[in-house]
Amino acid sequence: MKKKIGFFVGSLRKDSYSKIIAHALSSLFPKEYEPVFVDLHELEMYNQDFDDERTPPAAWTKFREEVKSLSGLVFIIPEYNRSVPGVLKNALDVGSRPYGQSVWDGKPGLVVSVSPGALSAFGANHHLRQSLVFLNVPTLQQPEAYIGNVVNLINEDGTIAENTMSFFKTIVDAYLVFLEKNS
Repeated sequence: MKKKIGFFVGSLRKDSYSKIIAHALSSLFPKEYEPVFVDLHELEMYNQDFDDERTPPAAWTKFREEVKSLSGLVFIIPEYNRSVPGVLKNALDVGSRPYGQSVWDGKPGLVVSVSPGALSAFGANHHLRQSLVFLNVPTLQQPEAYIGNVVNLINEDGTIAENTMSFFKTIVDAYLVFLEKNS
């Protein structure tokens, strides 16, 4: 049975750099793994009233069930105002509630930050890691995956430069070792 690896892209933009990088990374997973792109578009903002009344929105229930079925988590994020994009933070909140029923608990994670700038979304990467510590998501520490100047890594046809794909392969390979040790 294939292990499902959830990909969480922190940008909703149709042609986002994060999505391009996510698809490139997912292509490097061996056939024993099934990359699953988890849709964050339909998640209503977290509001505890829905959980307290035991009537969560259908999108929350679907999302929580999908995350429960995953063996691993890959977060590909841009940086918004030196932090995590709101859509991803909302997904973390929806999945972590009601209290004591977090769907994130113990699932091995990988954080990849993407930016057209030189800072490589460093702030978002570390803010996300802070939340993942609280959610008990063990996260690969090395190699670090800060993808800066991303516009220079994407070829005109939308593919990723070969030397960058080699770097991505080292990240995926390290994550798979980490995943198997922590599953």
